[in-house]
Amino acid sequence: MKLSRCFGILVAVLLGCSAFGENWAQWRGPNFNGSSNEKNLPSEWSKDSAVWSTPMPGPSAATPIVWGEQVFISTPEPDSGTLHALCLDRKTGKILWNNNVAEGLQKDEKSNFASPSPVADADRVFFFYGNGALAAFDHSGKELWKRDITKDYGQFAFQWTFSASPMLYGGKLYVQVLQRDVPVNGHGRTDGPIESFLLALDPARGKTLWRKVRPSEAVGESHEAYTTPVPFEYQGRKEILIAGGDCLTGHDPESGEELWRWATWNPRKISHWRLVPSPVAGAGVVLACAPKGEAVYAIKAGGKGKLDDSAVAWKSDQRQGIASDVPTPLFYDGDFFILCEGRKCISRVDPATGKAKWTLTFPGTRKFEASPTGGDGKIYVMNFGGDVLVVDAAKGSVLNTIPMGDADDDMTRSAISVSDGQLFIRTNHKVYCVGRK
Repeated sequence: MKLSRCFGILVAVLLGCSAFGENWAQWRGPNFNGSSNEKNLPSEWSKDSAVWSTPMPGPSAATPIVWGEQVFISTPEPDSGTLHALCLDRKTGKILWNNNVAEGLQKDEKSNFASPSPVADADRVFFFYGNGALAAFDHSGKELWKRDITKDYGQFAFQWTFSASPMLYGGKLYVQVLQRDVPVNGHGRTDGPIESFLLALDPARGKTLWRKVRPSEAVGESHEAYTTPVPFEYQGRKEILIAGGDCLTGHDPESGEELWRWATWNPRKISHWRLVPSPVAGAGVVLACAPKGEAVYAIKAGGKGKLDDSAVAWKSDQRQGIASDVPTPLFYDGDFFILCEGRKCISRVDPATGKAKWTLTFPGTRKFEASPTGGDGKIYVMNFGGDVLVVDAAKGSVLNTIPMGDADDDMTRSAISVSDGQLFIRTNHKVYCVGRK
């Protein structure tokens, strides 16, 4: 066989391997929408058949982040009241390093400061916490830089424990803070204005590149959002999508300048509409989930300036279960998958019409707040008790239910990660790797 032909075969094999083994570098994965392009993902397993499991020092809603042979975990350590950055060996689950990043644990009993997911690239991994601590490490665990966002821009003004995952995109690290404009329950700066903003940093040094204030006409708690910014490209225009403060906006990734804004979903200025689901885009529309079980809105992509209701492609019928107060919808296989935790159902929704192709009601009494993950024709969802349900994406039927939690697990919220034919599942007590060995 000629050397050139051997080289060509080798390149093809390597390219095929790299296409198969995706990194799960962000909270919503490689496509920023909860979906994976991989095949041969598992639909049957048990705790006993897991490739490995690693005990965690405390519970967290943060999603495991996978890059190459390492798994990065954000976790609290309740015994010491500290926040930690962990790195696990992807093959064995062994803890390779455990760095104490900051002191503090939580503001309320429903969440803790370790809820934001880390984000990684080939050189670094970034951990952000709900008390404002932000730190960067190389993959060996060496600290590269650290800063406290609240020391730079004031104490956060949230009624509940703040959480928003950082985002890497186009060579910048983004952090979003959408908060009240006045102090609440003794939280919030008093030495200057309280502003909501999008922050862009240099990933290598942690220096601020720019900070763009994002104004809002919301009232009270409706200023507050626990959403994560999401990158999106449509017809050649790149933008960052932000949901919260009674509006959905698109921003220039280079400057943070607002490209467009839609803000017609709360005309009565309801004051308790804090927002949890992040935006998700696909098939020419951007979804925004109104809070408290209200409708999902699909906004036509490509808008400019202040948009009115003519920008609404469709509005869901929440009475049929197409709503979400906490989970971020999934875009997979050309459709949206919207998990309604209030009615314990998931719907496959046509992005052109907003109509459900099927709706599946989950058995049992446990609530679902973890955002769904899609891949290989399956949807993976996990309930408060740590039960993972594997759903047939085409038929809308449950293929399997696998108990992964312990007897006392509750309020389990971490989304499931996918990488190289394996699933990474975080319960309150452990992180599991399941799938091919």
